[in-house]
Amino acid sequence: MELTTGIKGHRTEVVTEDKTAAARGSGALEVYGTPSMVAFMEETARKSVEAGLAPGLTTVGTALNIQHLAATPIGLTVTCESELIEIDRKRLVFKLTVSDKDGLIGSGTHERFIVDSEKFLAKTNAKKS
Repeated sequence: MELTTGIKGHRTEVVTEDKTAAARGSGALEVYGTPSMVAFMEETARKSVEAGLAPGLTTVGTALNIQHLAATPIGLTVTCESELIEIDRKRLVFKLTVSDKDGLIGSGTHERFIVDSEKFLAKTNAKKS
């Protein structure tokens, strides 16, 4: 697979207690937390392009612009859909939506960069010395 605009991702997950705002510390209520939704969005985008990357390459998230529009209770399934809408050399931009059975609960855009895993980790770990 080659990276081209239009690549889509689709994932589902069940809202469990550990994914609530109360559990993640972003709020006090037992509803799907924004940090969980953000991680779900990033994972959906990342996995959608994995097969198109050369061995040793991965993507890292660098920017998010999202809205969390509606609450979802524990036990419901949420679905994330991503679409790769822009490629600028190593920069990838995704359009994202998250829905539950009643409709849209979140949307936005997400930017990721293609990196060489070994070089990225070496540079990061060099901060320790």
